[in-house]
Amino acid sequence: MAKSSGRSRKLLWTMMVLLILSSSAAAVALYMVLSQPEDEARSALNAQAEPEPQAPIFLPIKPFTVNLADDEYGPRLLYTGLSLKLGDEQSQAVLDQHMPQVRSRLLMLFSGKQASELTSPGGKQRLAEQVIAALEAPMSEHQPELAIDDVLFTEFIVQ
Repeated sequence: MAKSSGRSRKLLWTMMVLLILSSSAAAVALYMVLSQPEDEARSALNAQAEPEPQAPIFLPIKPFTVNLADDEYGPRLLYTGLSLKLGDEQSQAVLDQHMPQVRSRLLMLFSGKQASELTSPGGKQRLAEQVIAALEAPMSEHQPELAIDDVLFTEFIVQ
């Protein structure tokens, strides 16, 4: 009997070691399976958190000459060219479709200005704000809202 109890203890210890090893292996496998989607989710969140830089959308407007409002020096001229920085392609498409109206609105706006307003400090900045306001007004029914971010003067001569 003493011999059989020695074998049973050895067998019991062997089974306990095998049970512990298999439990450990199962725990490691479970941890790896459960943590893998979490890592993928984190990488997906990081990809969403860092938006890809978008190329700016510019709409150049051909240069034109405008008679300015008379001032103390008599009639004056403005020769200007500008580009619009847009927030989306839909705004570009709308402005392209309505380019004659865009140019007309700009001509009307510029022709009401005096040379002293345009050459003074901050005058061009105020003019850029007025250009945005003039072009954001709807040009047709059911027109989507335009996203004009900035007005960039590419040519500007007052004579």
